Amino acid sequence: MTKVLVLAEAKNGKLRNVSFEVLTVAGCIASDGEITACVFGSDAEKYSEEIAKYGAQKVYVVNNKELNEYTPDGYKQALLKVIDEVQPQVVLTGHTSIGKDVFPRVAARLNAGLISDCTDVQTGKGIVFTRPIYSGKAFQKKKITEGLVMATIRPNNIEAVENEVAGETIKLPVEIKDLRTVVKEVVKKAAAKVDLSEAKVIVSGGRGVKSSKGFIPLQELADVLGGAVGASRAACDAEYCDYSLQIGQTGKVVTPDLYIACGISGAIQHLAGMSSSKVIVAINKDPEANIFHVADYGIVGDLFEVVPLLTKEFKKVLAEKQAVSI
Repeated sequence: MTKVLVLAEAKNGKLRNVSFEVLTVAGCIASDGEITACVFGSDAEKYSEEIAKYGAQKVYVVNNKELNEYTPDGYKQALLKVIDEVQPQVVLTGHTSIGKDVFPRVAARLNAGLISDCTDVQTGKGIVFTRPIYSGKAFQKKKITEGLVMATIRPNNIEAVENEVAGETIKLPVEIKDLRTVVKEVVKKAAAKVDLSEAKVIVSGGRGVKSSKGFIPLQELADVLGGAVGASRAACDAEYCDYSLQIGQTGKVVTPDLYIACGISGAIQHLAGMSSSKVIVAINKDPEANIFHVADYGIVGDLFEVVPLLTKEFKKVLAEKQAVSI
């Protein structure tokens, strides 16, 4: 039987959806073993019940105000303490900015193997993780043959499945000391309505939006679909939008159910960040644009004409659907 530990991550007062996806992966790996989770922060205890809904039999809560905001040293100390207490064979978390930063530090300290950005997990003869390589053009299967197994799971790739258990909450005191980084204040440039890395629908703009105002119709379409707005590096470099929206090899990697690319040529660096989307719709005036090679549906036309029409039609369809449900 395998004992699996999951680092659950909260953001803006709520657990991130990827934490539930990782708990689902933990259930597949543990089988009849034990699933344990940990969560950090001064009000972390409030997440215990929700974590238990996804199969965590034990939830270790580290209530410490030094962990309210992420710092590499603070999270590393807390996670090392939990691992020492739980003694798991496998440790998992989401492939988020926190997971990508703290897991290599902990793995190095424990001399453990780490497989990052996993899109699939299979069990049988060991635990086999699948991850993309060469900007998503190929996939490799990897497994750690001895010692502690650590891995990060890419968001939006594995469906979260509820498996409610009577979870036990355990408060674990951890002294956080010698912090080399102290977060005084978090200043947000824009309050995104939907987290880009976990959005089910993304409407993304490239150089073809022509200006910052060009993102207005894209935002309107995203709002109708309950999605988020993204951008290519070209749009960010042209200062049409903030770099926090950048999707691609040097930006965020996303895997939404629907990705609508507006005025994006399809440079390989951008495709590396979105080519794993379940359905890709491309809108571009150039019929030879590279984006059409990866798109499931292509619309050759001016995005400033096409996007408002899509918004209008989606509004009509959603209104009809709501009327039928009533």
